[in-house]
Amino acid sequence: MKKIFTSLSIILILLWVPYFVQTYNLKTLTASDLPNEGGWASLEEGNLYYRWYYPVEQAANNETVVLVHGFSTPHFVWDGMKGLLLDAGYSVLVFDHYGRGYSERPRIKYTKDVFVQSLKGLLDSQEISEQVHLVGYSMGGPIVGHFTNEFPGMVKSMSLIAPAGFMVENPTKDWWIMKPLIGEWFLNVFGSRLVFQGNEENDEPPREDALALSKKDFIKKAGIQMQYKGFIHALLSTARNFNLFSTQEMFGKVGNLNKPTLTIWGTDDGVVPFKGSEELILYIPQSELLILEGGKHDITYAEPSFVGAAIRDFLISLAKAEV
Repeated sequence: MKKIFTSLSIILILLWVPYFVQTYNLKTLTASDLPNEGGWASLEEGNLYYRWYYPVEQAANNETVVLVHGFSTPHFVWDGMKGLLLDAGYSVLVFDHYGRGYSERPRIKYTKDVFVQSLKGLLDSQEISEQVHLVGYSMGGPIVGHFTNEFPGMVKSMSLIAPAGFMVENPTKDWWIMKPLIGEWFLNVFGSRLVFQGNEENDEPPREDALALSKKDFIKKAGIQMQYKGFIHALLSTARNFNLFSTQEMFGKVGNLNKPTLTIWGTDDGVVPFKGSEELILYIPQSELLILEGGKHDITYAEPSFVGAAIRDFLISLAKAEV
């Protein structure tokens, strides 16, 4: 009995040590940690980081594009492509979801409503009276869809980049995420592998797009948010409380609104499989589908010239149709 107790104690210590090492030096995010550009919007659940980008005055068309990022990577994923929208005259608003980037990390359940209401609160705080163009990447796709269903009068168009909701759920593979303590241990110890997935320094050739974020810079920027408390909780709570696998009913309602929609998908997407594009078109038949051959899930920052130009041209075509 004593040997069993000793063995269990050793196992627990071996499990606790890496968790302790990963969490001991985590900091609490404060206003002093914010970059010089941008700021916090004080909303119901806490402070949400946002930043505006404006076109030169001569090119401005008085329309706003709001970029909604995905599950784990914050607003920097838009850095390469936003210039294409600015050059076309659009004002661009980026922000970080709660628990990510430079936004606060409230200890709440990260449900669909949290993301939808924080987007609504941000737009209200910026006193945006005109309809906006929403762009959603990965998890940002369902957020844009849910938002459009709830506030259709605020949305002029949608652009969906590899939208979550068409993955194949694997309870056997992902069971640990849903288990209290087990999920916390795994993600605190191995979380960087999830966040950096597909961006590890390896023998693959560098990204060809001149506007692309290099793998080295991705790891540097994505790692900033991981030094603050609450990031892992936000990821786990989102996975446990925001259904990102069954979005068909929601997108079906979006389709009935007949909003102009663009969908961009890479054929080699290993996170949200490309075959989901066929299903999405069934629910949003008015959507234009642009296919990036060989594109992976990282196309927003690995292929920003393609993605940015596609969204720019889509928005310009809408403007011409209104004339």
